[in-house]
Amino acid sequence: MFSLKKISTRQREIIEIVLGNGWEYMRKLLTGSKAQEPDLPPPEVLRKILVELGPFYVKFGQLLSTRPDLLPPAYIEALTALQAEVPPVDWSQIEIVINQELKQPLKQVFSSINNQPIAAGSIAQIHRATLINGEEVALKVQRPGIERIVNQDIGLIKVIADLVALTEFGQDYDVVNLANEFTNAVKAELDFRKEASFTDQIRNNLTNSPWFDSQKLVVPKIYWGLTSQKLLVMEWLEGKPILQAELSIPPNNNPINNVINNQTNNNKEKQLQDYRREITTLLFRAFFQQIFIDGFFHADPHPGNIFYLIDGKVAIIDFGMIGRLDPNTQQILTEMLLAILDLDAQRCAQLTVKLSESEKIPNLVRLENDYTRMLRKYYNVSLSQLNFSEVFYEILEVSRNNKIKLPGNMGLYAKSLANLEGVARKFNPELNLLEEIKPLMTDLFRRQLVGDTPLQTLLRTVLDLKSIYLRSPRNVDVILDGLSSETLQWNLKLKELEPLRRSLDDSANRLSFSVVVGALIIGAAIISTGSQTSQLSLVTDILFATASFLGLWLIISILRSGRLK
Repeated sequence: MFSLKKISTRQREIIEIVLGNGWEYMRKLLTGSKAQEPDLPPPEVLRKILVELGPFYVKFGQLLSTRPDLLPPAYIEALTALQAEVPPVDWSQIEIVINQELKQPLKQVFSSINNQPIAAGSIAQIHRATLINGEEVALKVQRPGIERIVNQDIGLIKVIADLVALTEFGQDYDVVNLANEFTNAVKAELDFRKEASFTDQIRNNLTNSPWFDSQKLVVPKIYWGLTSQKLLVMEWLEGKPILQAELSIPPNNNPINNVINNQTNNNKEKQLQDYRREITTLLFRAFFQQIFIDGFFHADPHPGNIFYLIDGKVAIIDFGMIGRLDPNTQQILTEMLLAILDLDAQRCAQLTVKLSESEKIPNLVRLENDYTRMLRKYYNVSLSQLNFSEVFYEILEVSRNNKIKLPGNMGLYAKSLANLEGVARKFNPELNLLEEIKPLMTDLFRRQLVGDTPLQTLLRTVLDLKSIYLRSPRNVDVILDGLSSETLQWNLKLKELEPLRRSLDDSANRLSFSVVVGALIIGAAIISTGSQTSQLSLVTDILFATASFLGLWLIISILRSGRLK
């Protein structure tokens, strides 16, 4: 609790800004009065408050914009455009920071530095420079004193979180832990070495991609010998933000446009449209790989972070905000995309529960009904015109209304998808999102079912079947012993046990049969990778033929039983 007589100058400043903008709920929290459930000010008022509070709260608001699972769309939109209204730091102060980080005279490293910043933000500002060897670089320099301001305001955020935690809202969303996540994210952005490592990892992941030509996409190179906690030195990329750039057909020797340049020049407009479509496809494939294959993705692909370079290539910059997805979450989100395409409310509800981190089990009937109402408006909409990011925002809103706590990376995922789709639609108004996604979804399902190493996937499957098979007799004995007890016999007396016993026997037999078929396939695969003699080839063919025959017989028996499902 705060006492108006025992508050710091900074706390008094915050209270004055809050009171001046009429945020009654926060005034009660800061002055120790009784506050009911959180009552946010209108989106634009909240945005104005955060700007007036300074760089740390601007960054806090930017992080909040990545959590559409917590805030309604209007707030996300207002916070997405949030920028600190801070003047650039004078060059004399920036020069001191660079000298301290390099620990050597600037003349020994740079032949020239542009004293005027290219861009200035709440945490750092960017300058262009030329190294002694002639290479052009960008210098991201941390604002002097920002670390002290951040540490001071973090303490206040944690105190406010403790107060909000006393409300039902705070308990449902674990506000204390949420505040820790946000403050840790801000502190992480103060160490530019982390952003540098993120940049390197994304570049390595996108090299030799199975989905697109990696030569067409650029991620800036990091100069590790010059990079430190407060100074990030990276490759200078000559170009403009993609929505501000004027497209021109690159020369014939440029790899991004070989196909286009082989066409006739009769219709330049059509060529440019094809070129836009090619770039859009490149971006979607690059980001879908990051999200659904690598599980490590650029979480802020707004128009200013995607550049069109003068050589016709596309660049992604600013890797300070990164999202992570584990394989299980990737699979659930892939299935969610399919459920959206099918407008399957029941499946959406089931997958939401699988993602949930809430301890309470939600009302599944209400959840499914909410999804039914949400998806109903898309029944007559062409799938090619479906706005996937809008649908995902609505999924998060349904979860929020049902008090389902989703992992924080869901907000980053939805925000990244929304930014990417927004940029793509402005850049290419004729975008058909379904055409972009369909081939990727097919490959994703193949990878999730079979993997990049089919033999290893088969081995794991057979081992799982073997484990189930070994446990089955023991479990059947336990069930049958229990069925002979008085209690279970009384409960199941009206249901004959013989059909149940036969069903269990059939299941065990089919499991055993599956293990045998899998073992034959594995044996044949192992032999086929050995010496290629005619005798071994004959054995391999026999094993594969036997496994195929037995597998076909098993499938036919299941189909004839009428119990495929």
